Amino acid sequence: MTILHRISRVFLPFATALLLAACATGPRVSTDGSAEADFSRYRSFAFFEPLALEDSGYSTLLSEQLRAEARRQMEARGYVYQPEAPDLRVNLNAFVEEKADIVRVPEVDFGWYYSYRARAYVAVPIHRERAELVRYREGTVNVDLVDAREKRLVWEGVAVGSAAGRTPAERRERAARAVAAIFEAFPYRAGAAAPAAR
Repeated sequence: MTILHRISRVFLPFATALLLAACATGPRVSTDGSAEADFSRYRSFAFFEPLALEDSGYSTLLSEQLRAEARRQMEARGYVYQPEAPDLRVNLNAFVEEKADIVRVPEVDFGWYYSYRARAYVAVPIHRERAELVRYREGTVNVDLVDAREKRLVWEGVAVGSAAGRTPAERRERAARAVAAIFEAFPYRAGAAAPAAR
């Protein structure tokens, strides 16, 4: 095995780490809102019971952490938690998918040929690519804000990013940070008709 071949073997884990690091820099957030919704009417909120991510009918460590983060974000924007008759209901969902990407790693090797002109063996570089399959976990977190009286979705945010984490607690923390990232894109404050200045 040539030195360059060994270097390319070292490069593959580095390229894989770069790919996974790119996924770990933060989630990709997208949002959408209803043009007809009058956000000046909304001053209070509560949660759907059960939340969409509580499909088994009971709360989990993940759902409690995401619920706490969403409540913190709503209250930071002036909304009052009012479970009896809220203006908005917040729904949360989260799921993880197994993904795979192809990483192409350049390789350089040498072929040896006898040169009659040089009367010696000459090394000629051979360039090629090696394809490697990289598997990883991608998580999606959804935040829905629903007009409680009209039962109509008025705003939604979706965050997609790496679901990597060595422990369940680390994965829950990553999901909670995704909720915070979604709310960074939420432009309203309680009782305000126009989006807050950013």
